[in-house]
Amino acid sequence: MKDEIDVMILCGGSATDLPKQTPEYVKYFNVIDSFDTHAKIPEHFAAVDAAAKENGHVGIISVGWDPGMFSLNRLYANAILTDGADYTFWGKGVSQGHSDAIRRVEGVKDAKQYTVPVEEALEAVRSGKNPELTTRQKHTRVCYVVAEEGADKARIESEIKNMPNYFSDYDTTVNFISEEELKRDHSGIPHGGFVIRSGKTGWNGENTHIIEYSLKLDSNPEFTSSVLIAYARAAYRLSKEGQTGCKTVFDIAPAYLCRQSGEELRSHLL
Repeated sequence: MKDEIDVMILCGGSATDLPKQTPEYVKYFNVIDSFDTHAKIPEHFAAVDAAAKENGHVGIISVGWDPGMFSLNRLYANAILTDGADYTFWGKGVSQGHSDAIRRVEGVKDAKQYTVPVEEALEAVRSGKNPELTTRQKHTRVCYVVAEEGADKARIESEIKNMPNYFSDYDTTVNFISEEELKRDHSGIPHGGFVIRSGKTGWNGENTHIIEYSLKLDSNPEFTSSVLIAYARAAYRLSKEGQTGCKTVFDIAPAYLCRQSGEELRSHLL
């Protein structure tokens, strides 16, 4: 079985899965993962890099759209506009982690939570004003909650709005709806967002430039899996070249992601 697997794709169910799984599986296979805890990427990279090099494999970590596609766009924009500021907005879309957090509240039968960019903040950034924005000024959170029969809705709402690390730093709206309404109106998993860099050029910084990249996704999981597959293609090619160790999206040349040959890419996409 091992000899039949070129690349293994790992999508963790929680923030603690992949730090254990990826360094272990990269001992036996080339591996792609979707680890997305930004602050812990350096230590995850070090663990995967050591195991991959020791066993002659390639591991590409933190593949998806953020980290992933958004990371690449932040890098390109910073390289081009060295004097500027970065802004990342998420949504409107379903946050699966925040939805799970609501479902853990006593008295909640089911729930979906949407992260929504604040339009005024988006427009201020797009206009080149380079605003300094707090967490609360950038996003709001909108919750749709199905309560258990007889549950104390006032307590549930208060517990959600005051939940640290999830809702307490945001303006949060809690809507109580029926189970039928939730299934009818909120069964999908859409998401998306914007990466914007506002920068200056000119002797006196007199010219303003805006670089913006956006995603509007009907299905967050399906899009993320498409990104993972593209990078699995790259891992296969890197392995065939004899490369080993851990990589991120920053380390992979775009041509490695595509099915087309270099000649085809130069003819049709360049």
